[in-house]
Amino acid sequence: MSFFQFIIQDWKINKENPKGRIILFLFRVANFCSTRKIYYYIGFPYLLFYRFLVEWVFCIEIPWNVKIGKNLSLFHGQALVMNDRVVIGENCTLRHCTTIGNKQLKNESFSNSPVIGNNVDIGSNVCIIGNIHIGDNVKIGCGAVVIKSVPNDHIAVGNPAVEKMKKTS
Repeated sequence: MSFFQFIIQDWKINKENPKGRIILFLFRVANFCSTRKIYYYIGFPYLLFYRFLVEWVFCIEIPWNVKIGKNLSLFHGQALVMNDRVVIGENCTLRHCTTIGNKQLKNESFSNSPVIGNNVDIGSNVCIIGNIHIGDNVKIGCGAVVIKSVPNDHIAVGNPAVEKMKKTS
């Protein structure tokens, strides 16, 4: 998928959310710059601009080298924090005050970061921490703390999150 297709699809999916459009546009450009040879000439100044604007002004930490599939939807883009090794699939929704990252292990090292499948809907105030996999077509309820993998087609709620039921649709 080309750079412009990502931007067009993100733009469409966030049509009622101008802040989400701006953040995802800035992210896609930063991601493009960080993975190409233009990094040294145009990319580095842009990445500094991206970091300042997105992290300090919009208060969202989406590192430019995160792998995010098409059609990411951001609702209420506030206090969203991701680790730079997170992988997010296609057609996902993220809400405010969500943390997705690794955890510190007993030996002072860090675990790998979560891998999130396609069509995942993540509620607000959710923490997804550790070397886990969130399957396809999963819904994660508001306030959930997900520390274990969630299989496809399930709903995870609570602290710590547990699979409450299999989705019927």
